Amino acid sequence: MRRYDLDWLRVIVFALLILYHVGMLFVPWGFHIKNNVIYDWLTLPMWFLNQWRLPILFVISGMGTYYALRKRSGNQFAIERVKRLLVPLVFGMLLIIPPQVYIERLVNNQSTGTYLNFWPTEAFIGVYPEGNLSWHHLWFLPYLLLFSLVLIPVFIYLRKHPENRFINWVRGLVRHPVKIFLFAIPLYLIEALVEPFFPVTHALIGDWFTIINYIVLFFIGFVLISVKDTFWQTVEKFRKRFLITGILCFTVMAVLVINFEDGIERHFTEAFLKVINLWSWILALFGFAAKHLNKKSNILSYCNQAVYPFYILHQTVMMIIAYYLIDLEWNLVAKGTVLVLGTFGISWLLYEFLIRRIKYIRPIFGLKKRTY
Repeated sequence: MRRYDLDWLRVIVFALLILYHVGMLFVPWGFHIKNNVIYDWLTLPMWFLNQWRLPILFVISGMGTYYALRKRSGNQFAIERVKRLLVPLVFGMLLIIPPQVYIERLVNNQSTGTYLNFWPTEAFIGVYPEGNLSWHHLWFLPYLLLFSLVLIPVFIYLRKHPENRFINWVRGLVRHPVKIFLFAIPLYLIEALVEPFFPVTHALIGDWFTIINYIVLFFIGFVLISVKDTFWQTVEKFRKRFLITGILCFTVMAVLVINFEDGIERHFTEAFLKVINLWSWILALFGFAAKHLNKKSNILSYCNQAVYPFYILHQTVMMIIAYYLIDLEWNLVAKGTVLVLGTFGISWLLYEFLIRRIKYIRPIFGLKKRTY
């Protein structure tokens, strides 16, 4: 049975990604280009969103893999993953990402020519950030492809042995609202012991914290969907407890970070609060979605198909708009509104009247080749 709540969560999380990337223009954190005014107060809501938006996306991806493998062999699944992930990645690196790099070079006075001078002559010289070849926000695709291919033998075994000892053990854990937090233990060990030595780069090679952390979340997603209704009954029943736990953890973590200096004790304490916080929010979101969103709709069907092309397009659209806004003496509301509406609007126009309707364009945006 299809979980429509998972589809809704996927759509919602990717929509939040667009809002998050717009927000990156206005906070002190590093980003490709920045607004002429930085708003420090925006850091806290951005930090809150950043705690769980990517973790839940990898969990959802693991759950989606369970469904993708139901009617496919390992080889068929591998071919399908390459088509759906590698093809859009290569296309994106060739045509979608270069405008972002060009805009960054313009803003930083590292390029003065037109875009036709930049692409393709300079666009593929060297690897970003020193060079210009990059996958920028599409980094999610090579990581997801890697995880999908590496874990095929494990997933095939679990699919063929649905009542094996490990799955039965997991089924026992997820029945209990406290024991379900045991999934946070490996996340804590990774956060506490791996993260300090391997800063996040999204370069894949040598990005060990990101790889280990997200492949574990991806695997957890597959395992949780394997126990079926047992998991959904628990998160729906205890969703309010998980929500309260998440609110308390984030509050304590914010107080800790604001009032205490860096040190080994703070690191281990913050790592503990971080994983309990993100796991609580993931469980709460699954619970509320199971309660309120597990229903089919035409809007969901449309959005579920559009979300992948939107993901591929949105940051390039946003940065082109931002290039003409960042130096204007407008306030946050005015700039933010134009950026959000412009990014969604232009992405929708490209999707609705080009990507969605032309069967030969659909595959390079990760969609099945069919006509309407």
